[in-house]
Amino acid sequence: MAVTDQAILSIKAMILAGELAPGDRLPPEKELSERLGLSRSSLREAVKALEVIRVLDVRRGDGTYVTSLEPRLLLEAMSFVVDLHDDQSILEIFDVRRILEPAAAAQAARRATPEQLDHLRAIVAAVDHAADVESLVEHDLEFHRGIAQSTGNSYLASLIDSLSSHTVRARIWRGITQENAVGRTLQEHHAILDAIAAGDAELAEALTVVHVGGVAQWLREAL
Repeated sequence: MAVTDQAILSIKAMILAGELAPGDRLPPEKELSERLGLSRSSLREAVKALEVIRVLDVRRGDGTYVTSLEPRLLLEAMSFVVDLHDDQSILEIFDVRRILEPAAAAQAARRATPEQLDHLRAIVAAVDHAADVESLVEHDLEFHRGIAQSTGNSYLASLIDSLSSHTVRARIWRGITQENAVGRTLQEHHAILDAIAAGDAELAEALTVVHVGGVAQWLREAL
Protein backbone atom coordinates (compact mmCIF):
# COMPACT_ATOMS: atom_id res chain seq x y z
CA MET A 1 0.00 0.00 0.00
CA ALA A 2 1.24 3.50 -0.85
CA VAL A 3 2.59 5.61 2.01
CA THR A 4 -0.10 8.24 1.53
CA ASP A 5 -2.82 5.61 1.79
CA GLN A 6 -1.28 4.21 4.96
CA ALA A 7 -1.41 7.65 6.54
CA ILE A 8 -5.04 8.14 5.48
CA LEU A 9 -6.05 4.82 7.01
CA SER A 10 -4.16 5.61 10.20
CA ILE A 11 -5.73 9.04 10.62
CA LYS A 12 -9.16 7.60 9.83
CA ALA A 13 -8.62 4.97 12.54
CA MET A 14 -7.73 7.73 15.02
CA ILE A 15 -11.00 9.49 14.22
CA LEU A 16 -13.07 6.32 14.49
CA ALA A 17 -11.44 5.59 17.85
CA GLY A 18 -12.34 9.05 19.09
CA GLU A 19 -8.72 10.16 19.35
CA LEU A 20 -9.33 12.93 16.82
CA ALA A 21 -12.55 14.86 16.31
CA PRO A 22 -13.51 17.61 13.86
CA GLY A 23 -11.71 20.77 14.96
CA ASP A 24 -8.98 18.91 16.84
CA ARG A 25 -5.34 19.76 16.33
CA LEU A 26 -3.09 16.95 15.13
CA PRO A 27 -0.11 16.00 17.31
CA PRO A 28 3.23 17.61 16.37
CA GLU A 29 4.77 16.29 13.17
CA LYS A 30 7.61 14.43 14.90
CA GLU A 31 5.28 12.74 17.37
CA LEU A 32 2.70 11.78 14.73
CA SER A 33 5.27 10.46 12.24
CA GLU A 34 6.78 8.22 14.93
CA ARG A 35 3.36 7.02 16.00
CA LEU A 36 2.33 6.15 12.43
CA GLY A 37 5.72 4.68 11.53
CA LEU A 38 6.28 7.17 8.70
CA SER A 39 9.13 9.45 7.81
CA ARG A 40 8.40 13.12 8.38
CA SER A 41 8.63 13.81 4.64
CA SER A 42 6.08 11.04 3.93
CA LEU A 43 3.77 12.45 6.58
CA ARG A 44 4.01 15.91 4.99
CA GLU A 45 2.94 14.43 1.64
CA ALA A 46 -0.03 12.75 3.30
CA VAL A 47 -1.03 15.92 5.13
CA LYS A 48 -0.82 17.90 1.89
CA ALA A 49 -3.07 15.36 0.16
CA LEU A 50 -5.61 15.45 2.98
CA GLU A 51 -5.53 19.25 2.96
CA VAL A 52 -6.43 19.31 -0.75
CA ILE A 53 -9.53 17.18 -0.20
CA ARG A 54 -10.43 19.37 2.82
CA VAL A 55 -9.96 16.73 5.50
CA LEU A 56 -7.18 18.69 7.19
CA ASP A 57 -6.66 22.43 7.60
CA VAL A 58 -3.00 23.46 7.69
CA ARG A 59 -2.63 26.79 9.50
CA ARG A 60 0.85 28.15 8.97
CA GLY A 61 2.59 28.87 12.24
CA ASP A 62 -0.25 27.33 14.24
CA GLY A 63 -0.60 23.65 13.37
CA THR A 64 -2.73 21.19 11.45
CA TYR A 65 -6.38 20.67 12.37
CA VAL A 66 -9.13 18.27 11.42
CA THR A 67 -11.70 20.34 9.54
CA SER A 68 -15.03 21.09 11.13
CA LEU A 69 -17.00 18.82 8.79
CA GLU A 70 -19.66 16.50 10.12
CA PRO A 71 -17.97 13.24 11.17
CA ARG A 72 -19.89 11.28 8.51
CA LEU A 73 -18.73 13.59 5.73
CA LEU A 74 -15.22 13.67 7.11
CA LEU A 75 -14.92 9.90 7.00
CA GLU A 76 -16.46 9.75 3.53
CA ALA A 77 -13.93 12.28 2.26
CA MET A 78 -11.06 10.09 3.42
CA SER A 79 -12.56 6.75 2.49
CA PHE A 80 -13.23 7.71 -1.13
CA VAL A 81 -9.50 7.42 -1.81
CA VAL A 82 -9.21 4.09 -0.03
CA ASP A 83 -12.34 2.77 -1.77
CA LEU A 84 -10.83 3.78 -5.12
CA HIS A 85 -7.94 1.38 -4.65
CA ASP A 86 -10.32 -1.52 -4.00
CA ASP A 87 -12.12 -1.04 -7.28
CA GLN A 88 -10.38 -3.02 -10.03
CA SER A 89 -13.18 -2.18 -12.44
CA ILE A 90 -11.78 1.34 -12.82
CA LEU A 91 -8.81 -0.15 -14.67
CA GLU A 92 -11.17 -1.82 -17.11
CA ILE A 93 -12.86 1.52 -17.73
CA PHE A 94 -9.49 3.09 -18.48
CA ASP A 95 -8.76 0.27 -20.92
CA VAL A 96 -11.97 1.09 -22.78
CA ARG A 97 -11.15 4.80 -22.72
CA ARG A 98 -7.72 4.04 -24.16
CA ILE A 99 -9.40 2.33 -27.10
CA LEU A 100 -12.13 4.89 -27.78
CA GLU A 101 -10.56 8.27 -27.02
CA PRO A 102 -7.53 8.02 -29.34
CA ALA A 103 -9.93 7.03 -32.14
CA ALA A 104 -12.09 10.03 -31.26
CA ALA A 105 -9.07 12.36 -31.37
CA ALA A 106 -8.17 11.02 -34.82
CA GLN A 107 -11.73 11.58 -36.02
CA ALA A 108 -11.73 15.08 -34.56
CA ALA A 109 -8.55 15.87 -36.49
CA ARG A 110 -10.37 14.93 -39.69
CA ARG A 111 -13.77 16.45 -38.95
CA ALA A 112 -13.56 19.32 -36.45
CA THR A 113 -15.09 22.56 -37.66
CA PRO A 114 -13.40 25.94 -37.09
CA GLU A 115 -16.01 26.67 -34.41
CA GLN A 116 -15.27 23.41 -32.62
CA LEU A 117 -11.53 24.10 -32.75
CA ASP A 118 -12.13 27.57 -31.28
CA HIS A 119 -14.15 25.92 -28.50
CA LEU A 120 -11.28 23.53 -27.71
CA ARG A 121 -8.80 26.40 -27.72
CA ALA A 122 -11.00 28.31 -25.27
CA ILE A 123 -11.13 25.30 -22.95
CA VAL A 124 -7.35 24.94 -22.94
CA ALA A 125 -6.78 28.69 -22.51
CA ALA A 126 -9.10 28.83 -19.50
CA VAL A 127 -6.74 26.84 -17.23
CA ASP A 128 -3.14 27.49 -16.21
CA HIS A 129 -0.51 25.81 -14.03
CA ALA A 130 -1.89 27.52 -10.93
CA ALA A 131 -5.16 25.60 -11.17
CA ASP A 132 -6.19 23.46 -8.23
CA VAL A 133 -6.90 19.76 -8.68
CA GLU A 134 -10.68 20.10 -8.84
CA SER A 135 -10.44 22.78 -11.55
CA LEU A 136 -7.98 20.65 -13.48
CA VAL A 137 -10.26 17.60 -13.43
CA GLU A 138 -13.24 19.69 -14.54
CA HIS A 139 -11.09 21.10 -17.35
CA ASP A 140 -9.99 17.57 -18.31
CA LEU A 141 -13.61 16.38 -18.52
CA GLU A 142 -14.59 19.38 -20.64
CA PHE A 143 -11.58 18.95 -22.95
CA HIS A 144 -12.26 15.29 -23.67
CA ARG A 145 -15.96 16.01 -24.07
CA GLY A 146 -15.14 18.71 -26.62
CA ILE A 147 -12.95 16.35 -28.62
CA ALA A 148 -15.65 13.68 -28.66
CA GLN A 149 -18.26 16.19 -29.79
CA SER A 150 -15.93 17.29 -32.59
CA THR A 151 -16.13 13.81 -34.15
CA GLY A 152 -19.69 14.52 -35.26
CA ASN A 153 -20.75 11.18 -33.76
CA SER A 154 -23.20 11.82 -30.94
CA TYR A 155 -23.26 8.17 -29.83
CA LEU A 156 -19.50 8.08 -29.47
CA ALA A 157 -19.55 11.40 -27.60
CA SER A 158 -22.18 10.15 -25.14
CA LEU A 159 -20.29 6.90 -24.55
CA ILE A 160 -16.97 8.66 -23.89
CA ASP A 161 -18.63 11.19 -21.60
CA SER A 162 -20.21 8.40 -19.55
CA LEU A 163 -16.96 6.45 -19.27
CA SER A 164 -14.95 9.56 -18.43
CA SER A 165 -17.24 10.49 -15.53
CA HIS A 166 -16.51 7.13 -13.87
CA THR A 167 -12.78 7.89 -13.66
CA VAL A 168 -13.05 11.30 -11.98
CA ARG A 169 -11.95 10.05 -8.57
CA ALA A 170 -8.86 8.38 -10.00
CA ARG A 171 -7.86 11.61 -11.73
CA ILE A 172 -8.42 13.65 -8.57
CA TRP A 173 -6.20 11.34 -6.55
CA ARG A 174 -3.50 11.36 -9.22
CA GLY A 175 -3.59 15.15 -9.20
CA ILE A 176 -3.14 15.17 -5.43
CA THR A 177 -0.37 12.61 -5.15
CA GLN A 178 1.67 12.76 -8.37
CA GLU A 179 4.27 15.45 -8.78
CA ASN A 180 3.57 18.00 -11.53
CA ALA A 181 0.32 16.29 -12.55
CA VAL A 182 -1.25 19.67 -13.39
CA GLY A 183 1.61 20.79 -15.63
CA ARG A 184 1.84 17.41 -17.35
CA THR A 185 -1.89 17.30 -18.06
CA LEU A 186 -1.97 20.79 -19.52
CA GLN A 187 1.10 20.13 -21.67
CA GLU A 188 -0.50 16.97 -23.06
CA HIS A 189 -3.77 18.79 -23.77
CA HIS A 190 -1.93 21.51 -25.70
CA ALA A 191 -0.12 18.89 -27.78
CA ILE A 192 -3.32 16.97 -28.56
CA LEU A 193 -5.12 20.17 -29.55
CA ASP A 194 -2.24 21.25 -31.80
CA ALA A 195 -2.36 17.88 -33.60
CA ILE A 196 -6.14 18.08 -34.05
CA ALA A 197 -5.94 21.67 -35.31
CA ALA A 198 -3.23 20.62 -37.77
CA GLY A 199 -5.43 17.81 -39.06
CA ASP A 200 -2.80 15.23 -38.09
CA ALA A 201 -5.01 12.28 -37.15
CA GLU A 202 -2.17 9.85 -36.47
CA LEU A 203 -0.37 12.21 -34.12
CA ALA A 204 -3.59 13.17 -32.30
CA GLU A 205 -4.32 9.47 -31.81
CA ALA A 206 -0.82 8.66 -30.52
CA LEU A 207 -0.75 11.59 -28.10
CA THR A 208 -4.13 10.61 -26.68
CA VAL A 209 -2.95 7.02 -26.11
CA VAL A 210 -0.08 8.41 -24.03
CA HIS A 211 -2.36 10.85 -22.20
CA VAL A 212 -5.06 8.36 -21.15
CA GLY A 213 -2.56 5.55 -20.69
CA GLY A 214 -0.50 7.64 -18.27
CA VAL A 215 -3.33 7.82 -15.75
CA ALA A 216 -4.03 4.10 -16.14
CA GLN A 217 -0.36 3.26 -15.58
CA TRP A 218 -0.24 5.44 -12.46
CA LEU A 219 -3.36 3.71 -11.12
CA ARG A 220 -1.93 0.23 -11.72
CA GLU A 221 1.17 1.19 -9.73
CA ALA A 222 -0.98 2.65 -6.96
CA LEU A 223 -3.08 -0.50 -6.78
